[in-house]
Amino acid sequence: MASNPVITSNKRPLGRLFSYARTQRRFIWMAITASVLNKIFDLAPPVLIGAAIDVVVKREDSIIAALGVTDVFSQLVWLAGATLLIWGLESVFQYAQAWLWRNLAQTIQHELRLDAYAHIQDLELAYFHEQSSGGLLSILNDDINQLERFLDAGADQLISVMTTALVVSAAFFILAPGVAWMAMAPIPLILWGSFKFQRLLAPRYAHVREQVGLLNGQLANNLSGIATIKSFTTEDYERARIEHVSSDYREANRKAIVLSSAFSPLIRMVIVLGFIATLVYGGHLALEGELPVGVYTVLVFMTQRLLWPLTRLGETFDLYQRAMASTNRVMDLLETPIRIDNGEQSLEPAQVAGAVHFDNITFGYPNRDPILKNFDLKIPAGATVGIVGATGSGKTTLINLLLRFYEPQSGKLSVDETDISKLDLTDLRRAIGLVSQQVFLFHGTVSDNIGYGTFDASAEEIERAATLAEADEFIAQLPQGYQTMVGERGETLSGGQRQRLSIARALLKNPPILIFDEATSAVDNDTEAAIQRSLNRVTRDRTTLIIAHRLSTVRNADFIVVLDKGGIAEQGSHDELIAANGDYARLWRVQTGDIGHLAD
Repeated sequence: MASNPVITSNKRPLGRLFSYARTQRRFIWMAITASVLNKIFDLAPPVLIGAAIDVVVKREDSIIAALGVTDVFSQLVWLAGATLLIWGLESVFQYAQAWLWRNLAQTIQHELRLDAYAHIQDLELAYFHEQSSGGLLSILNDDINQLERFLDAGADQLISVMTTALVVSAAFFILAPGVAWMAMAPIPLILWGSFKFQRLLAPRYAHVREQVGLLNGQLANNLSGIATIKSFTTEDYERARIEHVSSDYREANRKAIVLSSAFSPLIRMVIVLGFIATLVYGGHLALEGELPVGVYTVLVFMTQRLLWPLTRLGETFDLYQRAMASTNRVMDLLETPIRIDNGEQSLEPAQVAGAVHFDNITFGYPNRDPILKNFDLKIPAGATVGIVGATGSGKTTLINLLLRFYEPQSGKLSVDETDISKLDLTDLRRAIGLVSQQVFLFHGTVSDNIGYGTFDASAEEIERAATLAEADEFIAQLPQGYQTMVGERGETLSGGQRQRLSIARALLKNPPILIFDEATSAVDNDTEAAIQRSLNRVTRDRTTLIIAHRLSTVRNADFIVVLDKGGIAEQGSHDELIAANGDYARLWRVQTGDIGHLAD
């Protein structure tokens, strides 16, 4: 099986994000429009101030008088009304842009996280063997949050700067073309510097995102293995490892900060030159009478409104680059191909007889030799089959293939003579109940964990499944019975108790095919006996595969398959295999302590 490639797209991250958010484009354009209008009305007060100065200086000859309002006091009243209207509109559009951008940020963040999580669930198990859970959590949480922060504030800031540059540039060339070039001269240099910094920052922030993924992965791994860390007293060692990874993350941030922090001071010095030129040369023209005082006032205010916001471009580009680095990571995840295609043929569990056929199967995990080679095994419907063999002989691999966690390199696997690759994955897995060696319980009540996956089960059905699994007795002794909280991963229960809850969960599903994967490997003798009694009851009228190291677990199976080196070494009932005096018989004697026969 080929491993998942690392996805690298030639698209720009902003384009990838815009393509993804196509369902929100109407709201995006509404938010952009609100930001533009808010900034236009925000730029109007300097014009009103200039007009007011023009009224005071020129009186009946002012610009307002040219509009037909000749009385000076009436001109001031007119300006007051215009000011009230403009500030009111500015407030309306400021509210609109804030409301739209913030809700867009939350909506896109929500949809991205759900889509990314749903895509992760559809990926085959091989993908998870190549990725750390902490790295995936970093994408689902930290990277998507970075994007949310940019949409919440940075997007509006970029649009505001661009709107300011366009509006003020147009106003300058209309009011005073001779002075305009002085205010505009720094802008090309500022824009060139901005894009140059953007290109330099992009790889540094991409490295930052990689490092935070590694750090989260190490932290998640350590927290899940805290019992092992404590038992081996390796707290200092693990702290040193976290310190090392955290230092790498800090160093990656430091390199990005060194560059991003230099942006604003450098741009500020370029900006001040344009402001001084407008202040001095425009003032000279006003003193010579070549430029109206009101217009000069507007130019000074407009220059400040144009140039000083550019000093914040450093912070905005910092937000932007962090967000785009995160966007690439999220989009790369979403574009990771799903290697296991869903079949189109439906399957009703109630109609499944349960015959299973491994037909000439060859399979190996990525970059390893094949575990199964031309493997062929027919399991009749309703049969109970024991599967035993040495570690690495392929026992659990059979289960992974039957559940389509992996695909074989060659051969065909069928249920009731139907190729499982043609079956709907959900229907296939609903027809199979799995009791794994590694029992996973969710944080919740005992009842919640038994009913997991069969969410419409009644309390009576849950209790009946627990009784079949011989879990009802210990559940009754818990503080709140079926409503007792089991804690994260079920850590408040013993291994045997967790195993019996897992059996009850599978039985509640009532599947036609039932799999026990090393269900008794880590339990005591009493628990094994209880599980064995459960097996004797629940295997009736259903196909059952029992994978076991303890041969006592499979002794009563209809037939037992002994695996060795990717194939079947022996096959038969317990008595037949004992009589054959092969590997199974020797292992049976070791486990039962029949030392006398070992000498034979």
